[in-house]
Amino acid sequence: MRRVAVVGAGMTRFGKMTDRGLKSIGREAVEAAMKDAGVEKSHIEAACVGNATAGLITGQEMIKAQVILREMGFGDIPMINTENACASSSTAFHLAWLYVASGMYDVVLALGVEKLYHEDKTRSFKAIGSAVDMEAIGELMKAAAARGRSDGEAKGDGGAGAGEKRSMFMDFYAASAREHMKRYGTTPIQFAKVAVKSHQNASLNPYAQYRETYTVEEILNSPMVAEPLTRLMCSPIGDGAAALILCSEEKAKQFTTRPVWVTASVLGSGKDRAPGEPGVTTRMAKKAYELAGVGPEDLDVIELHDASAPAEIIEYEELGLCRVGDGGRLIEEGVTALDGRIPVNPSGGLLSKGHPIGATGCAQITEIVWQLRGDAGERQVKDGKAKVGLTQNGGGMMRGEAAAMAIHVLER
Repeated sequence: MRRVAVVGAGMTRFGKMTDRGLKSIGREAVEAAMKDAGVEKSHIEAACVGNATAGLITGQEMIKAQVILREMGFGDIPMINTENACASSSTAFHLAWLYVASGMYDVVLALGVEKLYHEDKTRSFKAIGSAVDMEAIGELMKAAAARGRSDGEAKGDGGAGAGEKRSMFMDFYAASAREHMKRYGTTPIQFAKVAVKSHQNASLNPYAQYRETYTVEEILNSPMVAEPLTRLMCSPIGDGAAALILCSEEKAKQFTTRPVWVTASVLGSGKDRAPGEPGVTTRMAKKAYELAGVGPEDLDVIELHDASAPAEIIEYEELGLCRVGDGGRLIEEGVTALDGRIPVNPSGGLLSKGHPIGATGCAQITEIVWQLRGDAGERQVKDGKAKVGLTQNGGGMMRGEAAAMAIHVLER
């Protein structure tokens, strides 16, 4: 396999773009990435485009890549459409990496784009909620509600609003949070501190959907969604796009003196596990660490899938940043703060930067590329000296864990 470099990265600001469509949003990100890389359309030999919900929100199915890119003047080249729930564009990036690493193509575009916001929020929530086993959803919701009652759920609507007034995934995250609290003593204050960190980081990010800052008290006192998750502990609905240009080592020399190398690109799926067997994040992270020749202790910056604040704490543990049960300690001690030992989600993460599902994976990688190049502005970590970054992006849920999981390690 050949070495693969990222030579260009670009994205839109995330937010509610009621007056723009997939073509407009996608074009902005692609043109920004091409300008950053110094490449022309003629250089790009293939394109992989990730999108999750356009069919359910806008009605556009099947040929999203072709619809977006042909409008920009792309033609002839293979265009691959990837749909993998929240991991749709990290999957697109994985395929783009594979195209270049295998030697099939030298320059490939990866794009993630989403129009998730709709005036009828029920439509958006139902689209998000389709990323589960639909035949088993009734049983899942009953189990989540039962867990809430048995764990002493005191607030929220007992699951009645899931999928209509909010994403049903927040009920799953809430159940995991309550279990973590019961088993390890993690507290709502620690969850709130994750949200405080995310919002503070996003306030420094011009691409973030929400740039307001909050105190722990304000996070805890925001409206309850599902115990213990308050609204400010949950990722929002939004629109946006992010794009990256991947090249072979030889081609990269033509475009940049600051390549960011993709040292691991791992895509896997959840599975039925024996008791005590690690979950999909831990399994895929282990593979990524082995491929890249690094460990958790070598990471300088991380963008992870914090669709809820408790999820970030749990993922600290699953990625091996600390022992299982110690995730709350990391946030308490400031280890994952912007100026901490292992900065996590300097972009603001899904909680504050936003989570237009199909764009999230490429946006995470874009942030890591900027961080490793020293181009992240006010939110730059480690004085621009970060060398190794990781992204973790899960998609969908089946039987208690992500259905799809993508882990990438990048180095400068």
